[in-house]
Amino acid sequence: MDKKRQIAIFTTASLPWMTGTAVNPLFRAAYLAKDGERIVTLVIPWLSLKDQKLVYPNNITFSSPSEQETYVRHWVDERTGFKSDFGILFYPGKFSLDKRSILAVGDISERIPDEKADIAILEEPEHLTWYHHGKRWKIKFRLVVGIVHTNYLEYVRREKNGRMQAFLLKYINNWVVSIYCHKVIRLSAATQDYPKSIICNVHGVNPKFLEIGKKKLEQQQNGIQVFTKGAYYIGKMVWSKGYKELLELLRDNQKELTGLEVDLYGTGEDSDQVQEAAKRLELAVRVHPGRDHADLLFHDYKVFLNPSTTDVVCTTTAEALAMGKIVVCANHPSNEFFKQFPNCRTYDNGDGFVKLTRHALAEEPAQLTEAQRHELSWEAATERFLRVTELDQEFTRKLSKSPTKNFMSTSLRLSSSMEGASAYVHHVASGFEATRRIFGAIPKSLQPDEEQCKELGLPIPAGCPCNR
Repeated sequence: MDKKRQIAIFTTASLPWMTGTAVNPLFRAAYLAKDGERIVTLVIPWLSLKDQKLVYPNNITFSSPSEQETYVRHWVDERTGFKSDFGILFYPGKFSLDKRSILAVGDISERIPDEKADIAILEEPEHLTWYHHGKRWKIKFRLVVGIVHTNYLEYVRREKNGRMQAFLLKYINNWVVSIYCHKVIRLSAATQDYPKSIICNVHGVNPKFLEIGKKKLEQQQNGIQVFTKGAYYIGKMVWSKGYKELLELLRDNQKELTGLEVDLYGTGEDSDQVQEAAKRLELAVRVHPGRDHADLLFHDYKVFLNPSTTDVVCTTTAEALAMGKIVVCANHPSNEFFKQFPNCRTYDNGDGFVKLTRHALAEEPAQLTEAQRHELSWEAATERFLRVTELDQEFTRKLSKSPTKNFMSTSLRLSSSMEGASAYVHHVASGFEATRRIFGAIPKSLQPDEEQCKELGLPIPAGCPCNR
């Protein structure tokens, strides 16, 4: 029998932080391992207690990686309805306050032994490789697939000196992704464009939301009015997550939207400012703390308003569609995947927003077909992933034969040589503390510290002061 493929999924966050790069790779691992045809390992960051307190909500902390693993497994098994069959490994990470992100410490590729290094999936490849100093991913693994989750350029443009920062970041991202990835999947055209990348939404929706939608459908078919509330929006309460655009649309069209009531749900750094802006409107816009989107509170809302253009593929939009709601969103590349669903309505300007919102509140949502529900599921997302990565085909570990034509062979060797030189430059630059600091790395993140090594059972690096 052929040996099973071994897939290692590296990501930049972990539960209980409810962010996309914690949740989606977790579901990907569960569904890739579900049929037993592959050996799957999810590799997630381990934070010191100090950083856990900064990142994880509701004062949740873990004293050991095994305790966090138990939490993660319970969460995903409860939502998928089956017992997950994948491994979990932790790599040392530190939380960057200025970037609001977890950054890897040391060479995280070492978490997978060389003899098990087959296929690597890098969730947010640019994020995972900006400061990578160690084995070259393409050499260690036979296939490296990068999945681009985040529109970093859009976020950076909104900062001070954003245009210049975005210009530099674009080239740095292109550089590291081309060095370290064989294939690149962009969830939508809203991300930075990468050479030879493929656009495909390889994310699905939490099965809980599809179950909610199924129950609503059964009630609709029995003639019950299931959507008794109006319009709402849910998302992290920071201006860049769509709140700025939504409040501007409501402010500029108050007369045309007279009588409209909107509930906003979220928690974040800009909560107080959002609340103040909402109070200044003549419309009834109520601001509430963040809640789980699957909460019973949201089941009866009919219309989900989402004007955000910083998302790549908005998870809450997929969840709202799965629950059978009408979604009014911007005509933007991030929403391209959702246009195939009859309940997705896209607008180009304020007039379109007003018209679609009024119509959505006055009509009943279309009932999703079985095929449409499947398209939103993680089963379908996994099928799409296997197809675009060609992992659903016969897998060969042999190197392709050299081209017969000399000029092709020379061209390939030259290209490989240039890439190797480029990778060497990155390796050297990322090995100096001063260079790392200039480009925004967390101080002393070249190697894990003694505390992290002990917590993860890693050998203490030779350069660690505790060895002296």
